[in-house]
Amino acid sequence: MKIEETPLDGCFMLRPRIFEDERGSFFESYNKQSFDQLTGLQVEFVQDNQSVSKKGVLRGLHFQTGEYSQAKLVRVIKGEVLDVAVDLRPNSKTYKQHFSIILNDENNVQFFIPRGFAHGFITLSDLAVFAYKCDNYYNKESELGIIYNDPDLAIDWSANDIEILLSEKDKELPLLKDLENAGKL
Repeated sequence: MKIEETPLDGCFMLRPRIFEDERGSFFESYNKQSFDQLTGLQVEFVQDNQSVSKKGVLRGLHFQTGEYSQAKLVRVIKGEVLDVAVDLRPNSKTYKQHFSIILNDENNVQFFIPRGFAHGFITLSDLAVFAYKCDNYYNKESELGIIYNDPDLAIDWSANDIEILLSEKDKELPLLKDLENAGKL
């Protein structure tokens, strides 16, 4: 496995070593010992989640606050997404900055997002199976989000020719500045 830092402090791209032959391919998708050694972190993942989304589905930007904050290790099993993380740590040198990466079933890149970040993705292929590990359990009361098209974040979702599909909940998410003004960050 190869680890690459991103412009956001604490976020990493993980590129697996893929073995291919006439039968197909194989790669190790997660190895705690390698992950800890290469990132310098000690993350204890406790929950795995998976979603299936059709083209244009945008999930996010979501995060949990306080003691229920979550670090995530995300990947795409089938299809392709544009994955986005936004640094919401007020004392971070990359506060309010975002990073996006294409994840798909060909590059098999994984993206590590530490606690204190909002996260979202848009499905670029006809269908995508998205899987992720979390280091903390889901807690509905600590769940928050930011509207995907917040002008202060100016995220390019690469969706010029795609109709964006949002859940009713995601359509009602606030702007980042409204969360800041309400003291929720």
